[in-house]
Amino acid sequence: MLAGAALVLSACGTTIEGRAVAEGIDTDGGEFQSLLEECNTVTPEQIADVVGGDAIDQGFIGAICRWDLTGPGGAVKVTFDWFETGSLAAEKDANERMGWTVTDVEVSSRKALEIRQPDDPASCGVAAQSPNTGVIGWWVQYRPGNPTDPCQAATKLMQLSLNLSA
Repeated sequence: MLAGAALVLSACGTTIEGRAVAEGIDTDGGEFQSLLEECNTVTPEQIADVVGGDAIDQGFIGAICRWDLTGPGGAVKVTFDWFETGSLAAEKDANERMGWTVTDVEVSSRKALEIRQPDDPASCGVAAQSPNTGVIGWWVQYRPGNPTDPCQAATKLMQLSLNLSA
């Protein structure tokens, strides 16, 4: 009985080499190259220029980066996300289930999605396969009444991100 307990305890101390990955995830595309650096793919100055902001305040929460800007057109919220194991199909499905309008578009010669909330015409998101692995997205939300096209701004931010891989 003592030998059996020793055998069970020794099995609990076994180390398995490698990295845990959910079943069905393709890891041949490379590792997430710049963990915690994804918020720097486009500079705050570029973001402010694209959305028409003067002052910018950056925040970071998990896989989502956020900026609050102010400018002549009022407040603007900008969000960038990078989901290392995401896909455009999953993004499309999730947004359609929320009742949002999803349109297939092309950004910098890559397949992408334009996402709109029907009740918020001052906001728009654009998602595309990342230059490395997974899916990246930009979301721009102007204050209601701002005449600037949020999809144009989100698309420009996506172009800046995708051009990093060229």
